Amino acid sequence: MPLTFTLDPAITPALRDGILDLWTDVTDAGGAVGFVAPANREEIRPELVRHFAQMAEGRTRLLVGHDEAGEVAATAFLTRNTHRLMTHWLWLYTVMVHPRHQGRGYGRDLLAAAADAARAMEGIEAVRLTCRGGLGLERFYGSCGYKEVGRVPDAIRVAPGDDRDDIVMLLPLR
Repeated sequence: MPLTFTLDPAITPALRDGILDLWTDVTDAGGAVGFVAPANREEIRPELVRHFAQMAEGRTRLLVGHDEAGEVAATAFLTRNTHRLMTHWLWLYTVMVHPRHQGRGYGRDLLAAAADAARAMEGIEAVRLTCRGGLGLERFYGSCGYKEVGRVPDAIRVAPGDDRDDIVMLLPLR
């Protein structure tokens, strides 16, 4: 059964906790979402609060995918650029699908829903994201229409002696 996507949902304690659980589970499964396993909810919480603060400022929008049981199964944050010469594209952050739902096409569904949301935003012509090298994520994003437009070698230090490339991907919307 497909996920049900909601753009700009009301932030309730249940949604907040669902996103924290998702972020923790994705991290623990080896997902490249800003933390390294083992995940700690209290370490992740301030980052989620920062996302919520950007939402309150009107710079960021939240896209949430719920599964058939109503549980948070996927998220992506769409963040507008504040630089006046770059307002025609936005960043896609914290793209996550719960490990129990991976392999069902939900990642593609999430990216398509995010692209649709971006197209509906006035003046947005492209979506940009970064991903951690060494996991094949650039191949996945490429299969969804994104193009690699930059790479910073060894920019992400996962652990001492384990540096990964920071890969910049772009999806033109026109």
